[in-house]
Amino acid sequence: MEWIQRLNKAIDYIEDNLLTELTCEEIAAQVYISSYHFQRIFSLLTGMTIGEYIRNRRLSLVGQELTLSNIKVIDVALKYGYETPESFAKAFSRFHGVTPNQAKMEGSDLKSFNRLIIKIRLEGGNIMDYKIIRKDAFKVLAKTKVFTAENSEKEIPKFWTEYFSDGSQKQVCGMLGICEQEKTGSREFRYGIGCECESNSIIPDGFEMLTIPAYTWAIFKCVGPMPDTIQNMWKRIYSEWLPQAGYELISDYDIELYTDGNNKSEDYVSEIWMPVKKK
Repeated sequence: MEWIQRLNKAIDYIEDNLLTELTCEEIAAQVYISSYHFQRIFSLLTGMTIGEYIRNRRLSLVGQELTLSNIKVIDVALKYGYETPESFAKAFSRFHGVTPNQAKMEGSDLKSFNRLIIKIRLEGGNIMDYKIIRKDAFKVLAKTKVFTAENSEKEIPKFWTEYFSDGSQKQVCGMLGICEQEKTGSREFRYGIGCECESNSIIPDGFEMLTIPAYTWAIFKCVGPMPDTIQNMWKRIYSEWLPQAGYELISDYDIELYTDGNNKSEDYVSEIWMPVKKK
């Protein structure tokens, strides 16, 4: 339950500071979670990014304030962190479906977005196949790109499509998806596609050799069509396994392994590798 408690504490911090400039790094630091893991867990459990949550909460409160007070639109825009009345009006209209001035009129339809409270809901027991193994450091040949939590959901699948369409797959088998979490407070993270290799392997143009450190790994087996099966497993790891496991995550690399075969079939096998240490 520790993860759930931390996430709710993070939401408390967001709610107490909605009128200030907030960053994912700052919020994650309040609950001693890496920014990368915080953003991923939040997105998987809530279906939205941190930025979306903050924007929706602010715009919901703005709507209430416009209907309950005589505050000027420009003043409320500045209060909630918008640099210009135009940018505020655009965001407000997109969220509420009416302009800020219309919202001040009696009878206007507005939208409410309430504070999140994250809970674990216990349902019928489900089996998760996993193993804990110790693996020495190893090398990976990979083509990498930099992503953010905001764009990764759409852009990483595009990166995979490019990898198989531009001939990269013929140079280096794309059986691994390697995510290098940020280590310096950056909002970005690096993601690579490639495969394990020997230290003396030739590095093709456009690729680089990564060294994955020696770790104890929690490896989760996924059986079913892509991408839904592996995405569902990520959610289950954070919502079911991690809250009760005697392990905590190490903020470094995590890996998705894809086997040969038809990745749309019901018996397709893939794996998720996460570095862990005992609590």
